[in-house]
Amino acid sequence: MKNILYIGRHPEILETVVRLINNNEDWFGAGAETDEDAMELFERIHFHIVLLGCGIEPENEEKLRTFFKSTNPDCAIVQHYGGGSGLLTNEIRMALENHNMA
Repeated sequence: MKNILYIGRHPEILETVVRLINNNEDWFGAGAETDEDAMELFERIHFHIVLLGCGIEPENEEKLRTFFKSTNPDCAIVQHYGGGSGLLTNEIRMALENHNMA
């Protein structure tokens, strides 16, 4: 089971992305709207991938990236630009392959 954290500022998109992740029986998806919620989840659950959604301010994104990498250097951090479920699935699969987690 691969754990995937999605961080997004838009509740409807967050809900959709997490649902799409959880449609794959090999993945567990969780979502967070705020940086604080994301960091709290990250400390409690061993995530393999973090997907950064749209709307995260550059300074917050840098803070999050630094936190995630210092907490779990093996975690893949991927910028998620949206699109359909096919694009999301490909982003996740490529991240797993690129980090030898497939």
